[in-house]
Amino acid sequence: MKVVRALLAVACTAFAASPVFAQEVPGYATMNPHMLVNGPYDIRELAMLPKWCYHTQLIRVHAPGGMNKVEIDRWQAVFGDTFQHMHHYCWAMMKSNRGNLLARDPKVRQFFLNDALGEFDYVIERAAPDFLLMPEILTKKADNLIKLSRGEEAVLMLERAASLKPDYWPPYARLGDYYREIGQSTKAREALEAGLKAAPGTPALTRRLAELSSPGSSKSSP
Repeated sequence: MKVVRALLAVACTAFAASPVFAQEVPGYATMNPHMLVNGPYDIRELAMLPKWCYHTQLIRVHAPGGMNKVEIDRWQAVFGDTFQHMHHYCWAMMKSNRGNLLARDPKVRQFFLNDALGEFDYVIERAAPDFLLMPEILTKKADNLIKLSRGEEAVLMLERAASLKPDYWPPYARLGDYYREIGQSTKAREALEAGLKAAPGTPALTRRLAELSSPGSSKSSP
């Protein structure tokens, strides 16, 4: 316990020393390691998370209804041993939400998107490769990587997500979006067609594929 407290103190000091945190997200408390462990949590941010997050370690102490043993046991059964680590995924989503939805300053936005990567990795490194939510976690991490101009790394994450659960459509959609954004419409089309082959009739993929053929669509790079 003393080691945990010491590490937390170091993390908080480093976090507070960051020049980014002279600029907080307006209307929200500073999100630092001490706040994540000890609370309180903003109910507005909790409301953006999956309800199972309310019952994960540390978060359940501060979330409404989080200490409901029936729900804790239910999600433990769903996620297995990895459930003990899933508060880190919830923190990753909270940080990503701050970066994507709440931050007004570009530096603050970049900080939170980048800081979330460590939380994603914590779970990725400890969960079994066939863990139920692994494709989702990889896809969300990839989205942050793309927004941080680390597209090549993101492609690897998305390809891994698709290989783990071929009929899970979001990684194909994000690949299609990414390739279209950088002007590689041929690769975008290939990703979307692969997704539709694995998950036929998926509206999000069908729509993106149609948009590629519409006037003004990005051209393929040489």
